[in-house]
Amino acid sequence: QVQLVESGGGLVQAGGSLRLSCAASGRSFSSYAMGWFRQAPGKEREFVATCSWSADYTYYADSVKGRFTISRENADNTVYLQMNSLKPSDTAIYYCAAGRLTTTQARAYDIWGQGTQVTVSS
Repeated sequence: QVQLVESGGGLVQAGGSLRLSCAASGRSFSSYAMGWFRQAPGKEREFVATCSWSADYTYYADSVKGRFTISRENADNTVYLQMNSLKPSDTAIYYCAAGRLTTTQARAYDIWGQGTQVTVSS
């Protein structure tokens, strides 16, 4: 089982960019599908992006498609979320997760990081 730690969040103006990182420790990182989720104040957790273990398959929520890119570097045990053209509606705590399936369903992911705050100002 791996442990995940997110970083890279912060405050950015609308239209700006951030890159989130999720560093994994433990064994068999490359065997897990990885996902990014987010939760805004007063909102439920929602899917953002997912990446297969081999990084040959990615899928994005419609709300971020064309703006966000998920990638992974298995040699460094790290998954990334590059966020461009940020909007105030992107403001949320962002969580990375590891699971057995490349899916949009949060319940399919067994391992979660602590989250990193992203705030986008108008």
